[in-house]
Amino acid sequence: MKKITIGLLGATAAFSMMMGSVQAGTLDDVKRKGSLTCGVSTGLPGFSNANSKNVWSGLDVDVCRAVAAAVLGDAGKVKYTPLTAKERFTALQSGEIDMLSRNTTWTHTRDTSLGINFAGVNYYDGQGFMVSKNLGVKSATELDGAAVCIQAGTTTELNLADYFRLKGMKYKAVVFDTSDQSVKGFESGRCDVLTSDQSQLYALRIKLANPGNAVVLPEVISKEPLGPVVRQGDDAWFNVVKWSLFAMVNAEELGVTSGNVDSMKSSANPGVKRLLSGDAGKKLGLNSDWGYNIVKQVGNYGEAFERNVGKGSALKIGRGLNALWSKGGLQYAPPIR
Repeated sequence: MKKITIGLLGATAAFSMMMGSVQAGTLDDVKRKGSLTCGVSTGLPGFSNANSKNVWSGLDVDVCRAVAAAVLGDAGKVKYTPLTAKERFTALQSGEIDMLSRNTTWTHTRDTSLGINFAGVNYYDGQGFMVSKNLGVKSATELDGAAVCIQAGTTTELNLADYFRLKGMKYKAVVFDTSDQSVKGFESGRCDVLTSDQSQLYALRIKLANPGNAVVLPEVISKEPLGPVVRQGDDAWFNVVKWSLFAMVNAEELGVTSGNVDSMKSSANPGVKRLLSGDAGKKLGLNSDWGYNIVKQVGNYGEAFERNVGKGSALKIGRGLNALWSKGGLQYAPPIR
């Protein structure tokens, strides 16, 4: 299928072009290629990060792997495309990638102006601030006049401006293209404060030479629902991506894990049966074992969370808002029925 090439257009122009000649049939394209091309970050521990052998891992990476497992029966059949915040939407719009899974916030402007669809939320987040302990700051309300490191092309720029204006404070923005550049700027003293989603701050802190010298302040100044993204105009692919994520969340709720999924295939629970077999896959254009392959090869949502950003990881982030709805959190997936 011929791909559409879209340059660095304005949001309205890009949206118009996409609506006029959308690249449809991504599911068939992925099956034909035998691999999934997934846009990820340039390196963010816990979410999408490559090791010395160029093996990618992270919570966002596991969404890519889940889709590959559902569509191709093999979670390993993913080609990762590292993208900066400024590059990510153009890469998706142009067809360079099949989907984007890169700590990306679902907002009204993005949802309505870029020709893209968010396929769910795999991490509920909020913007915060990280400072050096030597600064002696205990609250974001003490940051008047601070130099603040931020990453270009993200929602943090507007959130930062809104927060400081609302509090009657001033700041100096020090802008970088990548998260690695921003944390290096913070570490070298080019700014007093590093602002980003709190999850990203925890991930960037472990990159510091002395992580214990930095502290994340308690204030959360925005809502940042992060999730995978696809192009508009291809509902079949949109359904596959969102239900791959929903399958992981439903599996956790149903108690199905990568370790017990084989024995759970004989469960009398109708919800488990529909997840692991039945005609749910056929309705998505997939095989009946699509859900089984996701859980067996990637795990349920809780497993992915704990392994990548939770207690089994270097980040040690608590479930918080990302706990299941039945356990006081916001993670809630429509039922498979």
